[in-house]
Formats: sequence, C-alpha cells, structure tokens
Amino acid sequence: MTDVTEIDRAHAAMVADEADDIARLRFYERLAESELFMLLEDEAEGDQISPAMFEAEGQEFVLIFDREERMVDFYGKAIAPYAALSGRGMAQMLMGQRIGMALNMGVAPSAMLVPSDAVDWLAQTLGNDPEEVDGQITELTAPKGLPEVLLEALDRKLATAAGLAVEAYLCGVTYEGGGRGHMLAFVGTVEGAEGALTAAVNEALVFSGIDAGMLDVAHLEGSDPVSERVAKVGLRFDLPSPQMPSQPGANPGMDPNKPPKLH
Repeated sequence: MTDVTEIDRAHAAMVADEADDIARLRFYERLAESELFMLLEDEAEGDQISPAMFEAEGQEFVLIFDREERMVDFYGKAIAPYAALSGRGMAQMLMGQRIGMALNMGVAPSAMLVPSDAVDWLAQTLGNDPEEVDGQITELTAPKGLPEVLLEALDRKLATAAGLAVEAYLCGVTYEGGGRGHMLAFVGTVEGAEGALTAAVNEALVFSGIDAGMLDVAHLEGSDPVSERVAKVGLRFDLPSPQMPSQPGANPGMDPNKPPKLH
C-alpha cells in the first residue's frame, strides 16, 4: 500500500462534493503539477513512444500513475516500460487527439477516467499566454480585498518556483490615468525565468476559481527603486531556494526541451 499522495487528497475532496468547483479546480491543478508515469507498450525509441491504451466509454485512454510503484503494481512485473513527464506536459502532448487519461486504475483511491475533453481543457488553460501591457505606476499600497483562495493559490504556486526569483511582493497599484488593481512584483528574477513566473501567476488565478480575475506581474532588479517601495507596503512571498539538480533521466519526457512524440 503506497502512501496517500497529493492527488489522492485532491481527488477525495473533489468527489466528496461534486458541486464544489474549487475542489475540482484544485484537483486539476495537482494533476498538472505532478510528475506522472505513463505506461508504454514497449521501451521508447528515441523521442518516439507507444503508450499502452485501452478503450472505455467509447474513448481511448492512456494509463498514467502518480507513483512509479503504483504503475509497477498495475503492470504486475518489477520493470515496466514508461515515460515520465509532468501532468502539464502530458495534457499538452495529448491535446486534440481525443485521448483521455486513465489515472491510477485499480491501484489507488484516486482511480478515475479523465475524458479527452477535460484533457483538452487543461492543456488549453495551461497554454493561455498572459497579456503584456505597459503602464506608469503612480502609487503602491498594501493589498486589499483579495480573496483568501487567491492568496492560497499564489502561495502554492510560488512554492513550486524554487530558484526562479528571490522573493515576490503583492501590493495594490495605481497607474497614470487612474487605473487601479493589484500587482505581484518579483524581485531578483533569474534571467529567462520571467515567462515561467508570469505563467505561474496566471495559473494561480485560473485554479483559484475567481471569475474575470486579473493580477499584474512585474519583474524588478533588487537595485530598482520600485523594489524598495513594494517591500514597504506589499505582502511578501519567499520563494524556496533551488535544489541541486539530479542526474537527468533517460526516459522520454524528462527533458522539457524534447517532449516525447506519440506513434
């Protein structure tokens, strides 16, 4: 019996109240962020993979697991051919192919069929690019009126952004012309990480369930005068320190720059 996983917990909360939209969004957030193991028919050949699939309810499904030992339990042998990649990457790989995900079938309480339309929705949601805008800031204030569910979503999301920035501050902002809103300012963003952090904030908004939610994002140098201003009034989020990278794996999907291809 494997330990209870984050996906198990999120799934239990979702099925406990089918009318709870936030719980359902939280499950898909966990699915997107988790490393998943996809069972293959045979060992991968380069970046080409042949997933083990089965048909149910008129659809085809790939077999995925959130723990390697769960996959082995299902497979029935000590060594199983598989590809490991994030749920985010898996959804993007399957998008538009009318293939769903069969999660933890027969080996965990979170066993479920994720239909292809839900896979497509997840991939499209994660692929939405934030809009880039310019504006002259005239005033920074303490954040007010933001729902707790959004603050929790930001806290969870930024906990996965180890080493991409030193810290972040959430504050109220007023722009030249009178526009008002809220801004999350990252301080000391690593070069090239701006897009990933901005996308993470966008995902936090989506998975918080706030309709028409908007949050501006800025990337500041530690020496920027605005950094001192946001630090005085903003709500601080500390990003985790980076972990030493492990030896890259040879399995398809382990290199984000070379996603696997289905055949």
